[in-house]
Amino acid sequence: IRPLISQVIRSGTSVGANYMEADAAESKKDFRHKISICKKEAKETRHWMRMIAKASPIHVEECRILWLEAEELTKIFATIRKNSE
Repeated sequence: IRPLISQVIRSGTSVGANYMEADAAESKKDFRHKISICKKEAKETRHWMRMIAKASPIHVEECRILWLEAEELTKIFATIRKNSE
């Protein structure tokens, strides 16, 4: 389970880092690209949460809550990306 936790930490923190980069984007194209990366990393985080829940049933509820948060972020970034065109 430890490798799965490492992956979720990597993808989850990448969302925030890329959002900060998007906030400081040098162009609209750069902004859209960084927001797209945020969306991709949020989707990846959902994947790792699902894998952790399968590997460790005692963490299913915590993973479900975090999966839902990642899902909301995915939707938010999709909307931001769409509205930035």
